[in-house]
Amino acid sequence: MMKPTEDKTKYNPLTREEERVIVHKGTEYPFTGKFNDHKETGTYICKRCNAPLYNSADKFESRCGWPSFDDEIEGAVERVPDADGHRIEIVCANCKGHLGHVFEGEYLTDKNVRHCVNSVSMDFIPAK
Repeated sequence: MMKPTEDKTKYNPLTREEERVIVHKGTEYPFTGKFNDHKETGTYICKRCNAPLYNSADKFESRCGWPSFDDEIEGAVERVPDADGHRIEIVCANCKGHLGHVFEGEYLTDKNVRHCVNSVSMDFIPAK
């Protein structure tokens, strides 16, 4: 449930599943998201507020079941301690919508970072 002082009208309408993940910090099932195997060139944006989040050049195959990025657009993503006390949650810096979690030290790319993002938290704008 959104805070009473938060204006829902300034955000895109969400489906029940999108709200479960983005607002209530849920997770989509692995290997089911539309962007998991997506390879098109462009920009991934926040499903809730349309803020640019990730460039397709930073997407990589991690085989974890969710889209993975080793970098975000500068200032687009915030890291916050997860309620489980073990992981770091990532949220849209603009609307604070839940994106997923970030992991370091896996050595999957040279940047050694993996943003594990729910497809349902994003939309995509193809490059022109």
